[in-house]
Amino acid sequence: MTLAAGILGGAGYTGMELLRLLARHPRARAARITSREHAGRAVEEVFPSLRGRVDGLVFTAPPESPESSGGEDWSGCDLVFCAAPNGVAMRHAEALLEAGIKLIDLSADFRLRDAAVWERWYGEPHACPQLLEEAVYGLPEVQRERIRGARLVANPGCYPTAVQLGFLPLLEDGLIETGGLIADVKSGVSGAGRKANLATALGEAADSCKAYSLPGHRHHPEIAQELQRAAGGEVGLVFAPHLLPMIRGIHATLYARLRESAPQEELQQLYERRYADEPFVDVLPAGAHPDTRSVRGANICRLAVHLPPDGRDGRSVVVLAVEDNLVKGAAGQAVQNMNLMFGLPEGEGLEDAALVP
Repeated sequence: MTLAAGILGGAGYTGMELLRLLARHPRARAARITSREHAGRAVEEVFPSLRGRVDGLVFTAPPESPESSGGEDWSGCDLVFCAAPNGVAMRHAEALLEAGIKLIDLSADFRLRDAAVWERWYGEPHACPQLLEEAVYGLPEVQRERIRGARLVANPGCYPTAVQLGFLPLLEDGLIETGGLIADVKSGVSGAGRKANLATALGEAADSCKAYSLPGHRHHPEIAQELQRAAGGEVGLVFAPHLLPMIRGIHATLYARLRESAPQEELQQLYERRYADEPFVDVLPAGAHPDTRSVRGANICRLAVHLPPDGRDGRSVVVLAVEDNLVKGAAGQAVQNMNLMFGLPEGEGLEDAALVP
């Protein structure tokens, strides 16, 4: 079996990363890719790194209406990855599903379960709220069995993936106070997309680090929603995103307070036990400090848990999480979900080690 995949909105970094991963996948291929800007151009002309890897694939214009996305335009595709901006997938999802084509959406359109919350954060009514309940949140470490049977998967955001994987063991075991969680997270500039943007230009971002969107980042409700699911109740979350002068990577420093003091060994064992069977989560030895280059280009999240001296009662816990925002934080996780949805080995096409240096 060879799966034929379409990519709706494939001219950005995420689309390019999907192409790279599919090009080496033994049982999937990119059959169609759209871009309004590059319609008619060969993919290898736009992305020279893929020369000889994409078999003459040419960008075509995206469908102009939902009706055109479900029929002949995607005929022959088993699934479509939507790597377009927020607001696109929700206008094409129904037609794709009616045509028997599965959808993995890498935008935010189906991540939030409440249409009113989506409208408040994204500034427009949701185009197909009737599908929000069906959409499966695609974090395999939590929803693996539901993903296997899904037609529609909402691929998690890069920040939410790192924050959730870091906090999950503590929340699931009820070990931390849920009212004061802090996520201090740094991202490389590719997280802002491939479009021209002064804030991410070399002369602006180099030799600098800055926080942004503290009054409210769009990933905040997604993170809070999923942490509440893990905790079984409300959580209080401060989410502080930062921009670092690097191309790829997410580094999350996560802070919480233990309900009762616990030894380092107990927390280490908790994390090792929770992720023992997870192929793409690596719990480092006690005392380790993961760095972003250790995950560059790989579909892996590396974690370390610490009990730093806090001068009080020893109940502060700090979790470090690193991932490549374009791989485990986007395209790699999408391919992982594709493998699950079609009954393929979960790690197929995702076995590459990180690129160091």
